[in-house]
Amino acid sequence: MLTSFQEERLRERVIVALDCEADKAIAIAYELAGEAAWVKIGMTLYYAYGTDLVKMLKKRGYKVFLDLKFFDIPHQVRGAARSAAESGADMVTMHTMGGVPMMRAAQEGAIEGAAAHGAETPVTLGITVLTSMDETTLHQCGIDRPMQDQVLSLASLTTEAGISGVVASPQEAAALRAQMGPDAYIVCPGVRPAGAALGDQSRVATPAAAFAAGASHIVVGRPITEADDPVAAFRAIAAELEQG
Repeated sequence: MLTSFQEERLRERVIVALDCEADKAIAIAYELAGEAAWVKIGMTLYYAYGTDLVKMLKKRGYKVFLDLKFFDIPHQVRGAARSAAESGADMVTMHTMGGVPMMRAAQEGAIEGAAAHGAETPVTLGITVLTSMDETTLHQCGIDRPMQDQVLSLASLTTEAGISGVVASPQEAAALRAQMGPDAYIVCPGVRPAGAALGDQSRVATPAAAFAAGASHIVVGRPITEADDPVAAFRAIAAELEQG
């Protein structure tokens, strides 16, 4: 049986990261309404505007990826996930380094919050290794095994915890898909159209390559939000995916 993400067209699995100042983020969200299905709210916007922004974007018809990367004791993370689900978030994140008990608590909180809100439980994702990190920064953190080994090891904890999937770079997507199976959510930031600036990302791929490798969703921010015409930039990515 197909999961919901497998039933969606690839363009409907492109998450636009609104990682910019609030006025610009809201303006871009209004422009992309009817084009993009998903938007991402990160820490900068959420800490400034809170759940009101989630609710506003939901009213515009978006699915909202609330990327707050929960990382605390299980009791705190359970409450945070519950609050996020109550706000209407469709996808939430936590750090896998918090361990299995913490991720289980997040899943429980998400279920509780969704039930209180009368909504479906949000997709719950474990952050593996940030896409800004490379082998050098990984080793500076005291982790000596290769990047892919670290990502796959952390991904196995999400399976044990019973959450929906992971966030990882597209460079690990194929190995993750082989390990986690066809139904796991594998959400990939670090996606850049050919020729786009890398910014602070280290492990990247084009949209088509990320999906071909096994991503369920991709996250694209600055190539859309910093474009002169964000709608045209989104449509160009969508066209590339549809042609592929």
